[in-house]
Amino acid sequence: MTQARTHHMKVARWLFLNVILLTLVGLIFVFESSINESYRTFGTPYALVNQQLLGIVIGIGAFIVASMTSSTLWLRLGPALYVFGVLLLLLIYFPLIGLELNGARRWLNLGFMILQPVEIMKFCLIASFAYWFSKKQRMRPFLVLTTLPLALLLLQPDLGSTLILGGIAVGVFFVAGGSIKKLLLTGLICLPLLLLAVFTSPYRLERVKTFLNPTSDPLGTSFHVTQIELAFGRGGLLGRGIGNSQQKLSYLPESSTDSIFAIVGEEIGFAGTFAVLLLYLCLFFHLYLATKQLESKPGQQLLVYGILFWIAGQTFLNLLATVGLIPLTGEPLPFFSYGRSSLIMILFASGVVIRATRESA
Repeated sequence: MTQARTHHMKVARWLFLNVILLTLVGLIFVFESSINESYRTFGTPYALVNQQLLGIVIGIGAFIVASMTSSTLWLRLGPALYVFGVLLLLLIYFPLIGLELNGARRWLNLGFMILQPVEIMKFCLIASFAYWFSKKQRMRPFLVLTTLPLALLLLQPDLGSTLILGGIAVGVFFVAGGSIKKLLLTGLICLPLLLLAVFTSPYRLERVKTFLNPTSDPLGTSFHVTQIELAFGRGGLLGRGIGNSQQKLSYLPESSTDSIFAIVGEEIGFAGTFAVLLLYLCLFFHLYLATKQLESKPGQQLLVYGILFWIAGQTFLNLLATVGLIPLTGEPLPFFSYGRSSLIMILFASGVVIRATRESA
């Protein structure tokens, strides 16, 4: 085995180890953060963690399929995957299958599970971009490919996922050698539309106001932010210990989903959250190494770059919102937040990366 091949396989093994560790640690905290909610809703403390465990089982199956499938297949299927993803987003608006919760229409009721199509769309968009930019690099088709799913997401409304998909699009366009001048011009055009989406939506505007003045209404609009701060404050340096969170007892909203990192901070403290961050950074570093190994295969390289931008962008968007550096977005924390659609697709994407890395050896 050549030295280059050995190095490539080493990166693949590190990626696999990172994914396994993040998934297992995430499962522990889904259980910890969802006990009270599970018992209150289903009469048993294990309901939500069992559902997440089912997601892991399905995700492992998806991971195995992806790791056994040539990465070039996803490139060839890029246009078809784009159409498939857009159709899934459109299905949300059909009354028989589309599901509306808390004023947002983001889910499909499949009977045996609730599916969030945007999680599938993230990979479909990446595959279509990788296909397009590995052959051509024109701005107009790129804008068309990007605008349609973003518009559908804003209608749901889902600003967090809109930002993630937009970030993926910008990242892939940039590494594909796209014009920075055109990118900046597009950003200037999109900025007023983004501001319009915020200021014409009462709940988004309320989140911005809360971000600017987080102590304005601690028992009302600022309640969520206040409870997050209390969780981190109670955790201190070393935490209260696994299982000893007080905030998960119906105090912290979305404790097992969007705000799960606050429970992590409360139970294992600053030291523990730092260790979790190192796991994420290690994953991102090895994803980046994987892109460097694929320089002779531009299509696969763009595919892996897109997955890196997806997972890293979503992670930082969640963490920055949780620690109060940006308004709350509602984006799940990869590998940690409760939610089968997100977990299954991230495990699937991880399998795609590992396969591409092995093929580069």
